[in-house]
Amino acid sequence: MLAPSLNLLHSYCDEYDVSAVAQMRAAMNSNIQMQRGIKLSFLPFFLKAASLALTEYPVLNSSLQNENTELRIHGEHNIGVAMDTPRGLVVPCVKGVAQRSIVDIAAELQRLQIAGAEGKLGEADLTGTTFSLSNIGSIGGTYAAPVINPPQVAIGAIGKLQELPRFDEEGNIDAVKIMNFSWAADHRVVDGAMMARFSNQMKAYIEQPYSMLGNLR
Repeated sequence: MLAPSLNLLHSYCDEYDVSAVAQMRAAMNSNIQMQRGIKLSFLPFFLKAASLALTEYPVLNSSLQNENTELRIHGEHNIGVAMDTPRGLVVPCVKGVAQRSIVDIAAELQRLQIAGAEGKLGEADLTGTTFSLSNIGSIGGTYAAPVINPPQVAIGAIGKLQELPRFDEEGNIDAVKIMNFSWAADHRVVDGAMMARFSNQMKAYIEQPYSMLGNLR
């Protein structure tokens, strides 16, 4: 299926304060490493936050079918994660993110990363994606222009972690951990306002990660 032309795409970017996620990740990591041999990165938190936001904006978890004449909204959140491997860029899929805990997501990401590094990703690992994220920040770069993988209708790219000065509510300057998220969407399905609202909802989960706890399985 051909990608939509450039005039049918739109993009949106915002910075997310990941300081609270960094604290949660640090608090969880020692026990998780000891019990399961898994080191938590930021990515499992981002996948879970994306899934929770997709629950509220399900159109972004859809695909165009039958020569772009039908739209299928998917019930499962199967999130593809672009990975740089010795054999080039691949996009393995973490299936059923809505039903997984953050630790389970981390375990699956670890399995996929090892399989990708060893060239052992199977067809089941590389198919079935309904929504995608590109962790370009693991290589470098603050912003990106992610390319939608048809028949999907949206994709996000995560920039590198930066510690930057920001004003707090009292006007004091704090050192804040910032990541920039860049989004691209097919304007035939997702308008700019919906993309912004989805991003704002995901941002709220990430900036207040304990708000996700009631939804974690």
